[in-house]
Amino acid sequence: MRIVGVRRPRDGSDVEVAALDEHHDTVTLIASLEDFWTDPAGHLSRRPAGPTLATADVRQVPPVLPDARVLCIGLNYHDHAAEGSYRDQTLPPYPTLFARWTQSLTVGGTEVPVPANEDGLDWEGEVAAWVGAPLVDASPEEALAAVIGYSAFNDLTARIAQKRTSQWTLGKNADRSGPLGPIVPAGEVGDLRQGLRLQTRVNGRTVQDARTDQMMYTVGETLSQISHTLSLRPGDLLATGTPAGVGYARTPPQLLQPGDTVEVEIERLGVLRNAVVGNDRRFATATTKL
Repeated sequence: MRIVGVRRPRDGSDVEVAALDEHHDTVTLIASLEDFWTDPAGHLSRRPAGPTLATADVRQVPPVLPDARVLCIGLNYHDHAAEGSYRDQTLPPYPTLFARWTQSLTVGGTEVPVPANEDGLDWEGEVAAWVGAPLVDASPEEALAAVIGYSAFNDLTARIAQKRTSQWTLGKNADRSGPLGPIVPAGEVGDLRQGLRLQTRVNGRTVQDARTDQMMYTVGETLSQISHTLSLRPGDLLATGTPAGVGYARTPPQLLQPGDTVEVEIERLGVLRNAVVGNDRRFATATTKL
């Protein structure tokens, strides 16, 4: 099953959650966005009972609540840490966390603009985990059990803005810079420690190739740590970090330019594909293909 958010533009309706068919030709509505996240496990346990619509008649959007927290691990693969901030330093015992705003998120098929003061955007293919139950002072085992599903994610980064200060917020929140793939239920994905293959491609050339069992900080451990400071709610997201191979660490550095296509492919989660465009397309109407 693949779970997506949709809008029916002709109706002017709010975001709804739907199941995408295997050929991407139709979606079957499950519930409104708010209703889905009140009981995501219950909704996923039942066959979708809503109307079936052609994908041509809806617009895909992230199935993310406006007030969801999007928490991201900054350095979670040894090789990526070594190619950047921790090349000659001891790795920290706890993950570096930063936040995205939900407004920065988008979906596959959307054009992603390069901000005016950037030389390009950097790719960061990774897995995102969706929280499906409240977590307060949870153990790692409880936290992992609360994960309802996973998505492919591309943490596209504005490096100039990111590196101007010690805080990464600005560089991680450029417009439409966080494409998310459909939610795949956790039962269909399994434990990331089994080692799902993750690849990122730029114009068809592989630039990242790793496995999820190479993560230093697991999903359960990280969500548990977070839950001891702030209460997590259904619909919150954890982006689990990217492996080595990012553009800024290359010699010479390489960044995504207008006209480039970037793909993140993750075993069992599918392919997330986005085109990069110039800043003149920043406020263009988003187009998506399911």
